[in-house]
Amino acid sequence: MVSETVIFKNLTGLHLRPAGILCTEASNFQCHIEFEHNGVRWNAKSILQVLSAGVRYGEAVRFVCDGEDEEAALKRVIEVVEEMLNE
Repeated sequence: MVSETVIFKNLTGLHLRPAGILCTEASNFQCHIEFEHNGVRWNAKSILQVLSAGVRYGEAVRFVCDGEDEEAALKRVIEVVEEMLNE
């Protein structure tokens, strides 16, 4: 299991379009990918859970990946949050 914390810098938070991007990227991996936000763990491969988390600008999220390709998955999810979602 590997994990890393990242700060969301997208001014509009984790709304539908960036949530879709995150879920699509997470779904490319076999490992289990979750994120912790406000003390709750959410499935990063579920669009409903990602949207329900209500992540806003400036909030910290800890991604946790567990499984066969966990290292690659964590690296990609962090890249997505830091690059693609920070519009």
